[in-house]
Amino acid sequence: MKQTILVTGGTGFIGSHTTVELQQAGYKVVVVDNLSNSNEKVLDGIEKITGIRPAFEKVDLRDKEATEKVFEKYPDIEGIIHFAASKAVGESVQKPLLYYHNNIISLVNLLELMPKYNVKGIIFSSSCTVYGQPKPENLPVTEQAPHQKATSPYGNTKEVNEQIILDDINSGAPIKSIVLRYFNPIGAHPSALIGELPNGVPNNLIPFVTQTAIGVREQLTIFGNDYNTPDGTCIRDYIYVVDLAKAHVAAMARVLDKETEPIEYFNIGTGKGNSTLEIVEAFERATGVKLNWKYGPRREGDIEKIWGDCSHANEVLGWKADTPLDDVMRSAWNWQLKLREDGVM
Repeated sequence: MKQTILVTGGTGFIGSHTTVELQQAGYKVVVVDNLSNSNEKVLDGIEKITGIRPAFEKVDLRDKEATEKVFEKYPDIEGIIHFAASKAVGESVQKPLLYYHNNIISLVNLLELMPKYNVKGIIFSSSCTVYGQPKPENLPVTEQAPHQKATSPYGNTKEVNEQIILDDINSGAPIKSIVLRYFNPIGAHPSALIGELPNGVPNNLIPFVTQTAIGVREQLTIFGNDYNTPDGTCIRDYIYVVDLAKAHVAAMARVLDKETEPIEYFNIGTGKGNSTLEIVEAFERATGVKLNWKYGPRREGDIEKIWGDCSHANEVLGWKADTPLDDVMRSAWNWQLKLREDGVM
């Protein structure tokens, strides 16, 4: 058995898939989540896939006393993968203080507790939103691309948190960090036992696509068709969530087992951009299901186009996102069908 890893937000979309990959790689996992945008039943799916039920603590990381009790209960925690955060761009524009309070205090509490409990490293779940809307000459964005002013409070919390980690390490904190800036995670585990299941109306494209396809939502709206892109819709780098989860395993091994710089940054994506319209067409092609969709006005906070240069992660982490888009779409649809079969949605 390898080291014990604390996965915050571990019942969420990316957290659950990463927990699976960590367990399959031999790590022991402790999941912490306040279940504000997830369900404890996700642990059943993780257990069915891996044969191991991760330890689980329902804790809000803004509560430092409750968070410290986790480290007291599991003194062998050596690494943290920090997913727990509010993440809806549109909601962050409407409720900025909620986002600053939740996303920043939780990280500060973890950083303060790490040296006390001899936790060596933290993988921070950052985002390509730190690049803002890159200038055309900076596409695809590398890790050295200039950071533009964030277009939403959500994006700004990622920028601020990256700076907090850097400042903490520069002050002499005895920890290491890898900051993973990822693009747009989509899809579901090939077993269809875990996937993306947001509470309420989805903010992300693929759950809205699958819920529309199965009749939970009446119609999908593509926000804006007048952007400066080939088909007028926004362009993103869509990465399969299982590929993304594997990047965290590679990053954790690097932080805990290798002599490296105290802080490193990696873009985690496919290196290719797809428009919203292309994603809708890919879903229809891969599943044979036609979607009821329409164009709507632009959505506040959305970036026009961004995709990543991920060669640094490919070379240094020995990792690559290579799952074909049609396979990813089928995985998302199979997950939606399983939710329907189980009477969830």
